[in-house]
Amino acid sequence: MSAPPPRLAIFDCDGTLTDGQAAVCRAMNVAFDLAGLPAPDAHQVRRIVGLSLPQAVARLAPDAAHEQLVRAVEAYKQAFRAARMDGSLHEPLFPGIAALIGGLKARGWLLGVATGKSDRGLQSTLATHGLLDHFTTLQTADRHPSKPDPAMLLAALAEAEAESGAPPAPAVMVGDTVYDMLAARAAGIAAIGVAWGYHEVQELVDAGAQSVARTADELEEMINALTP
Repeated sequence: MSAPPPRLAIFDCDGTLTDGQAAVCRAMNVAFDLAGLPAPDAHQVRRIVGLSLPQAVARLAPDAAHEQLVRAVEAYKQAFRAARMDGSLHEPLFPGIAALIGGLKARGWLLGVATGKSDRGLQSTLATHGLLDHFTTLQTADRHPSKPDPAMLLAALAEAEAESGAPPAPAVMVGDTVYDMLAARAAGIAAIGVAWGYHEVQELVDAGAQSVARTADELEEMINALTP
């Protein structure tokens, strides 16, 4: 009897696994100040979480000169790096996430992350919470266009297939923004939203979420209920 196909659950990071809202807003304020731009509206900053950094900055400052945007992007990276180095960076896991990841891993799911973070930022975040070795595939903005482009998800699917020898079925993207849901649809995989992140439940549904979890326990049930 042949082995069953692998199952792959891909997660967004900020707003889905971790609560980095305060850190993002603080770094963006520093970046805009150093670039000579007015401080961005905090609500708008939360709305762009999930996009890759250059795209996010451009949306927050649509009238800025190209040089200012470049300066703001680099200043944001430096602000985040400095906070990580001095120990002030705080990106806690949302309630129940550690148990969720452990539970899915124990049930044989392959796990991945697709995020607008950098490689270094993502690996540092996961390592801080002792979760880095739980994930088979990590896709970031360093190597892919921003979601909702499906490139990150397609790369995750390919890496999971290379790891297991068969295409994942089912495969699902879990995220808190419309960018995650649209990317999942473009990649042809299931989409599950979470209600504790940065976009509203109805927005996620309108963007293609087949369900939206309100707790980590509920999310685990939704993922485990998926069938090929």
